[in-house]
Amino acid sequence: MACQSSDELEVLVKEARAYTQNGKVADYIPALGKANPNDLSIAIYYPDGRCISAGDIEEKITLQSISKVISLALVLMDRGQDYVFERVGMEPTGDPFNSIIKLETIAPGKPLNPMINAGALVVTHMIKGNSVEERFQRLLSFVQEMINDPTITYNAEVARSEFETAHLNRALCYFIKQHNIIEEDVEQLMDLYTKQCAIEMNCLDLSRIGMVFAMDGVDPQSGKQIMPVDVARICKTFMVTCGMYNASGEHAIKIGVPAKSGVSGGIMGTVSGKYGIGIFGPALDEKGNSSGGIKLLELLSAKYKLSLF
Repeated sequence: MACQSSDELEVLVKEARAYTQNGKVADYIPALGKANPNDLSIAIYYPDGRCISAGDIEEKITLQSISKVISLALVLMDRGQDYVFERVGMEPTGDPFNSIIKLETIAPGKPLNPMINAGALVVTHMIKGNSVEERFQRLLSFVQEMINDPTITYNAEVARSEFETAHLNRALCYFIKQHNIIEEDVEQLMDLYTKQCAIEMNCLDLSRIGMVFAMDGVDPQSGKQIMPVDVARICKTFMVTCGMYNASGEHAIKIGVPAKSGVSGGIMGTVSGKYGIGIFGPALDEKGNSSGGIKLLELLSAKYKLSLF
């Protein structure tokens, strides 16, 4: 069973919107603190090109941690699985996304997975290119290809705001650099990473990226294989095990849809072989996930039996 109309989605948005009151926007990044905590929107993108949506769909989202799935896909294509997973692990942590503790205690300098900040910084470090600009352009072109929109760009204000306040991420970089997993200048890597996190789109665009992952890396409109099947499979697996920060286990039980969240309030979901989901609700719970967005995805999954478990 699948959702067929925007009217059906409007009912779910209306029910989930009450849960935005339980969260707060990510004001530790000043530019994100300007978001309206009551905003909530959803889009579902189908392989035949249909897209249904509801809520505040014109609002723009910066990808933030959702970009970690996309950079991982690019780097797996650039470097291959062996190279990537020698430098970053595959295991969930159970710790907050910005924690340093497992870097010290489990595998010194090797982050446990690509979805925590430490792991994402190592992945971004692996993007091929001779300059920050060339590497960022390769990542941005990959995003534009998945959405089929060459106008997608990044929010310079958000990137600058993150660059100026990313002291903890710098600390993670220096710790990993001490163990020779990161080899470039830390400020250069932070410049690239903050631009990556600030790539901007609306939830319709986000749902289209989710749809490409759902279709095992194929854009069904053009028929083009944008990423290999194996790369799409690995990314979806990480979305299940690590995609919702340290609420990933609860998410798997209650919702069961591979998804990745970001502290801007975005959630990208993927229902294999069926469709992609894009959600935006900037009020976050204590684990950094959209409080209204999680409820919306939970209602959608329950109503249409989307859990893969």
